Amino acid sequence: MPLFLLSKPVTLHFLTQLRSKTTDQINFRKTMVRLGRIIGYELLNTLDYETVEVETPLGTKAKGIRIYDLENIVIINVLRAATPLVEGLLKALPTARLGVIAASRKEKEVKEEFPEEMEVEIFYSKIPNITSKDNVIIADPMIATASTMKKVISIIKNYSPKRIYIVSVIISDYGVRKLLEEFPDIYLFTISIDPELDNRGYIIPGLGDAGDRAFG
Repeated sequence: MPLFLLSKPVTLHFLTQLRSKTTDQINFRKTMVRLGRIIGYELLNTLDYETVEVETPLGTKAKGIRIYDLENIVIINVLRAATPLVEGLLKALPTARLGVIAASRKEKEVKEEFPEEMEVEIFYSKIPNITSKDNVIIADPMIATASTMKKVISIIKNYSPKRIYIVSVIISDYGVRKLLEEFPDIYLFTISIDPELDNRGYIIPGLGDAGDRAFG
């Protein structure tokens, strides 16, 4: 699984704002949009392209590239937490088609260090037509036990797309390892790999509940 850890000063600056409990709802949402846009541009570098030649306004020829895979993008918004992240992705990938999957995990506390699997219910999905030419981006800002993401990936794999990208802001170390084991062919973009999960399955240090902080 190609892992792209985008831990650069600009992304860590915005991540620090998201982590802070003093960041209000509006600024939390705006910052998530900014990170989505940055990740989108980084993801562009992995898409397929071709060499082209264009004529400049001075009547001369110049060689360049055209990323033709820009026409073959489907973004899956894992509701509701991913909505601001998806808004940012669409700014970088404006021709993308958009699908939604509404998932809910049944939270539980365990006596062990953390719950290794969470019960996940998919209660709504609306997915555009996906072909073997398409690159599918599944967006979810927080990946903890990876239970939700594994279920969503399994749904998307049924369409046999060209590539599957996972876009998150924070993923747990445990979540990375689970996705590596089960889906070694996916592409994973994230800002931070956080070390721990608590006994409810929340990422530590994390940033709290992304959906609640973005939408109240």
